[in-house]
Amino acid sequence: MPVKTTKKPAKAAKVAKAVHEEKVTKKAPVAKVAKAAKVAKAVKPTKASKAAAKAQAEESAIPSPEKQEIIAQFAVKSGDTGSPEVQVALLTRRVEKLVGHLRSNPHDNHSRRGLLGIVSKRRRLLNYLEKKDKKRFTQIKEKLGLT
Repeated sequence: MPVKTTKKPAKAAKVAKAVHEEKVTKKAPVAKVAKAAKVAKAVKPTKASKAAAKAQAEESAIPSPEKQEIIAQFAVKSGDTGSPEVQVALLTRRVEKLVGHLRSNPHDNHSRRGLLGIVSKRRRLLNYLEKKDKKRFTQIKEKLGLT
């Protein structure tokens, strides 16, 4: 029986061409990324989005009235926002809020993990304060009602 050999080389050539094209297209994502970057640069933010971003930045810089009240109450001197007393008081308020949230949402494990981090940070600050100045440590502990 005669074997048709004319179609096999044509198929082999097509397969080889397809393999070559795959190799070329594997390098293509770099070009696609560059093109996407150009498109992203072409999209300019609107005036409204710029104004919203600026307002948000200003809002985050100004502490809330509740936070300002805590800072004023626990500040060691005027303009004090970073003393251990203020930090512990702010962390205690966050702990109280999170505990309330977790009471109503007992399955919120992400918030529970955040709470553990906040409690640990507060504990470290209290340990530092205890080592540095025992009197300040006992005062802040009594003022916040910590045991």
